[in-house]
Amino acid sequence: MAASVERRSLPRVVAASLIGTTIEWYDYFLYGTAAALVFGKVFFPNSDPLTGTLLAFLTYAIGFAARPLGALVFGHFGDRVGRKRLLVVSLLLMGGSTTLIGVLPTYSSIGAAAPVLLTVLRLVQGFALGGEWGGAVLLVSEHGDQRRRGFWASWPQGGAPAGNLLAAGVLSLMTAVQSDTAFLAWGWRVPFLLSAVLVGVGMWIRLAVDESPLFQAALAAQKNRKTVEQPPLVAVLRHHWREVLVAMGARMAENISYYVMTTFVLAYAVSHAHFSKQTALNAVLIGSAIQFALIPLFGALSDRVGRKPVYLVGAVGVGVWAFVFFGLVDTKSFPALVVAVTVGLVFHSAMYAPQAAFFSEMFATRMRYSGASIGAQFSSVAAGAPAPLIATALLKDYGSPTPIAVYVAAAAALTVLAVLCARETKGQDLAETGAETDAETDAEAPAADTTPVGKPATA
Repeated sequence: MAASVERRSLPRVVAASLIGTTIEWYDYFLYGTAAALVFGKVFFPNSDPLTGTLLAFLTYAIGFAARPLGALVFGHFGDRVGRKRLLVVSLLLMGGSTTLIGVLPTYSSIGAAAPVLLTVLRLVQGFALGGEWGGAVLLVSEHGDQRRRGFWASWPQGGAPAGNLLAAGVLSLMTAVQSDTAFLAWGWRVPFLLSAVLVGVGMWIRLAVDESPLFQAALAAQKNRKTVEQPPLVAVLRHHWREVLVAMGARMAENISYYVMTTFVLAYAVSHAHFSKQTALNAVLIGSAIQFALIPLFGALSDRVGRKPVYLVGAVGVGVWAFVFFGLVDTKSFPALVVAVTVGLVFHSAMYAPQAAFFSEMFATRMRYSGASIGAQFSSVAAGAPAPLIATALLKDYGSPTPIAVYVAAAAALTVLAVLCARETKGQDLAETGAETDAETDAEAPAADTTPVGKPATA
């Protein structure tokens, strides 16, 4: 009966995770898209265009610095009190900071205080997203069965292209119906203010889902053992440090290629290939729509052939495609631009889709939120955070996109090495993952003192 109820609730949990992650990624990518097209002009107006974009991407990158802190804080409490509560907090933080960006005064109004406040709000966004990803994918992974975990857990991953699609779509609409002057004056604010409405919808849906049954069972089992647990972070670093390193390496190509091919490409296509803002946004829109459809297919494929083979195809593919990518953009043909972005996102999907199940299957239940979040978010500081910044600097220094392609290919080589070092996890029972580790941890931990207050312990 319990299994039947769990199966019936799974689609609701998947929908709640997908909608929540879509809203969070909408907020996060909206900043990146605006950094490429707007923020350099309204928050750093005294710089030349490329330097202004570089400074805007710097504030964009700073948000990644808060993601590891979010992973540590949300991971700790998510492993102690549950996945659901922390997902509600992350959604509120993300939505609140994004809405405030929509009412933020610009440099012309308050001077240097404007980019400072922008950076603070970006840090809050990063902190929230650092805790969002792990909770969303675990809530689905721990509700589903091992035979189709890759498929079901890939749906929250669809929140990234869906959020990017929504962010680029709203900005594209605003640029289409407004002049450049009106867009820079106030039109760019509308997508940020829209976040308040989206968060309300997301909260209504997320509050209706159940807590992970696997987490509840693990929590009850630990209480019955009457032992004092190690903090999740300590347990992860002691027992799962190899898995953390594998997850970090696996993220390098996935993270770097994504931000180069969806965020940096906007600045490159507009300033270097002389596409209009709307044309560049439309190419990302088309690629993101196709990626959204592909992610569950790659997730299902990983259930059939394994997480590692699918992931490796994506890593090798994106490393090779990086050299083709910029050549297509430089043709200044819109169909070529669409092909460049779309094929890049196809290879990215092959890594991103199985990632949720792959990382979830690496860690024990009572340290899974911490382990998956740390592995995913600590790598983002070295990968996604500086990717648009490094790409912009390389273009400025060399005047050619070839060094950027080499940069992406090097990240792909690192990811291939990390995935080859990983064990295949397809079909693994999450309830049994890390059982030996739990037993060892309990053996090392002191027993909880259950002696009643005022009663001496027996010798």
